[in-house]
Amino acid sequence: MKTFDELLIDLHACEEAKAWAQGMTIEQVVASVERGDWLLWLAKKIDIPKRPLTLAKARCAKTVIHLMKDERSINAVNLAEEYGLSDEVSEDDLRKAAADAADAATYAAYAAYAAYAAAAAYADALSKNQLQTAEICREVLGKMIIARVNELLTN
Repeated sequence: MKTFDELLIDLHACEEAKAWAQGMTIEQVVASVERGDWLLWLAKKIDIPKRPLTLAKARCAKTVIHLMKDERSINAVNLAEEYGLSDEVSEDDLRKAAADAADAATYAAYAAYAAYAAAAAYADALSKNQLQTAEICREVLGKMIIARVNELLTN
């Protein structure tokens, strides 16, 4: 049986994540990780279904929706959440919203980075947001990640 450490190597996880998770089980990792981006990365790498993954990503994005100035970006986040919650939103609807928001997001990302880079409280805000998004990912994806990783480790 493979270990979680070995799976992270196989998945090409970053060195920081591998060092942090060293010797832990997937249950321990999901329970204690303080970075939602790591759980989202793992969920994508182990093929968690698209709708729950999109729901988690949308809810993580909603933690910073107040910083979004372009309505196309806000609409894309809201549509992504709706896609994650129901079958009424199609993948085509999701793609169109993402395309509409792509230009806005590119420019907004540069502006947000510049603004935050200048702020003294950036590191603290980033850390709080990473913890908040980890809680979201635990709630939405935690059980699915654990089940899928355990399946991969036994095969």
